[in-house]
Amino acid sequence: MSAKISIITITFQAEAYIQRTLDSVHAQGNRDQFEYIIVDGNSRDETLNLIQNASIKPDLLISEVDKGIYDAMNKGLAKATGEYVLFLNAGDEFASDNTLNTILNHISENPDVLYGDANFVDLKGNFMGKRSEATPHQLPQNLTWKDFKFGMLVCHQAFICKKSIAPFFSLEYQLSSDIDWEIQCLKSAHKISYMQEPICNYLMGGASVKNLKKSWLERFQVLSKHFGLIPTILNHITIIFRGIRFAYNKGEKYW
Repeated sequence: MSAKISIITITFQAEAYIQRTLDSVHAQGNRDQFEYIIVDGNSRDETLNLIQNASIKPDLLISEVDKGIYDAMNKGLAKATGEYVLFLNAGDEFASDNTLNTILNHISENPDVLYGDANFVDLKGNFMGKRSEATPHQLPQNLTWKDFKFGMLVCHQAFICKKSIAPFFSLEYQLSSDIDWEIQCLKSAHKISYMQEPICNYLMGGASVKNLKKSWLERFQVLSKHFGLIPTILNHITIIFRGIRFAYNKGEKYW
């Protein structure tokens, strides 16, 4: 099919939350404007049954053993035929039933990258706050790759990129390749657009949160590659103090 956007969902043993993603994609309508690709890591729970019985039928379903989330994302990217790509993984949702329509309106102006905010939600779907308000990561309205010097500003679920400039994810990193990927996309982009409305509901408690120390180390490696070692060391001092100040002002734990 000739699609404006390829929506790619990565799943593995996701029976507890894949349905919310399937329902959210189905609720968007505009079925002639997108293709839906699901890449499953050979799940042995009810994930595949839920996908096969869902109201939204994927244009392509791959289920096989992979080398991790970024290998699976690369498989989806390799098969995508849309002009733009968006990764909406198992448990994630569009922010509203009209979000895709708003995205399509924005990309009709031909940006290389379209980005926006994310709503944090828990396993029950309860709203926990916007990412730009619930973390120290303030979202600029004129984003460049250099804004990533203090970490990942945009959730990959709220980052839509032209397929033509999107590289494959590096398998060198297990938890932070998405930061590297977004920076590379932004380096190649000539026109970057901001969407005021939140793009996604992001399910809190992902792999990078559960493996925080490894995620931090990989993030340091990624940022050192793009910004240099000494600037990254200095920037991480700022990151630490900014996080402490943010947690103190909020009266709650940040890390």
